[in-house]
Amino acid sequence: MSPSILRQFWSLVETTHTPVLLMLDDDSLVQWLVRQLQTSRSLDSAETLVFSTYIQSRLPLIRELAYTRTTRSML
Repeated sequence: MSPSILRQFWSLVETTHTPVLLMLDDDSLVQWLVRQLQTSRSLDSAETLVFSTYIQSRLPLIRELAYTRTTRSML
């Protein structure tokens, strides 16, 4: 994974509407995020698998970031 695609991924997480990140189940969220990356970049099957695994391992962090955004906006 290149630094640029990682930056793009985390930017995607930051700009995604919070309900999407919190309401989708794990598999659906991974698929949704991968599809979003595929629309802006051409990922081959190996890259798609690597990113799916990476996203799966980062789901707790992704959901925590989304939850933090929700609680911050309530203050």
